[in-house]
Amino acid sequence: MRQGDKNKNYHFLFNNQLLGSQNMSQVFNFSAGPAMIPAAVLKKAQEELLNWQGQGTSVMEVSHRGKYFMELITQADKDFRELYNIPDNYKVLFLQGGARGQFAAIPMNLIAEKGKALYLNSGHWSATAAKEARNFAEIDEISIIEEKGGLTRVNRLDFSDIAEQYDYVHYCPNETITGVEITEIPNVGNAVLVGDFSSNILSRKLDISKFGLIYAGAQKNLGPAGIVIVIVREDLIGKARKATPSIWNYEIQANADSMINTPPTFAWYLCSLVFKDLLAHGGVDAVAARNLKKAELLYSYLDQTTFYRNTIAKENRSVMNVTFTTGDDELNAKFVNEATAAGLQALKGHKVFGGMRASIYNAMPIEGVEALIAFMKKFEAENA
Repeated sequence: MRQGDKNKNYHFLFNNQLLGSQNMSQVFNFSAGPAMIPAAVLKKAQEELLNWQGQGTSVMEVSHRGKYFMELITQADKDFRELYNIPDNYKVLFLQGGARGQFAAIPMNLIAEKGKALYLNSGHWSATAAKEARNFAEIDEISIIEEKGGLTRVNRLDFSDIAEQYDYVHYCPNETITGVEITEIPNVGNAVLVGDFSSNILSRKLDISKFGLIYAGAQKNLGPAGIVIVIVREDLIGKARKATPSIWNYEIQANADSMINTPPTFAWYLCSLVFKDLLAHGGVDAVAARNLKKAELLYSYLDQTTFYRNTIAKENRSVMNVTFTTGDDELNAKFVNEATAAGLQALKGHKVFGGMRASIYNAMPIEGVEALIAFMKKFEAENA
């Protein structure tokens, strides 16, 4: 057999294997990240995998500085700005290193004449960000959550009296591990507000002008792991300390279209498809309505059962990450195992918090939540 025929046969088999997987029994993936990607996006990527833009190659094999890829990133920037209504005086950077890389990059770029920053601690990830930032600057940290009556709630969001003594104030609006979400934007007066939106970016409307910088790892609502988006106000660019590595320097990256080295091209491409998919389905307003409906459905069930419980105050319940427990570790483990066998994947809670966690990001259809509730009712009837 000629090599060309072998390649054709391989491509035929490969495509059939991918298409065949769509005929399997429906599986709902509740992973906290990497998380679900819209089925239409995966299908489009599958169709283009071997022949992108009629070039006979995949997007992973073309030059990131070539005509077609440069057109892709230009359109991705435009689509993302449209989705989030990003003002013209903000740069959008597509970088590597995930949100954790930004834990270091932010103080290296934003610590200036005041020499310190304030971190609002609402859980594991905001605390982790503060810990990393201490390697680069003086950091003050304030806990903004309290445990009262068996519930966790946010107890303070007004820092206008102290914020302006800091170069910036950092917070995490959605803590994936505990399922705590902060929907109100903290009041920091005229200080620079920084937000880690990794787990709830594009899940609802947001006034970008209230922030100096927003960053988000892609693997929840934007696309696959491997890329992080930074939205930074232009007047904050150009202040990086001399020792800042070029790859973390916002000014250098902005001047190079986020490409001072070879970027994660496939992740960038998939993000661009997600943006188009969101725009085609009504944008952020539409997805926010769907997200709220999914969350209300699941929390409504949790509120009427005594078998499971959620320990987050209603005003701070996450729309993206719904945590719950039976109160019995062995029963929790049994729940996770049986749910997995039923096609409800990745419901085990984080090791820090335990219990169960249903991550219902933008790509989770309401049918997934309905299937989860049906299973929860069945499990309760069999184990109560």
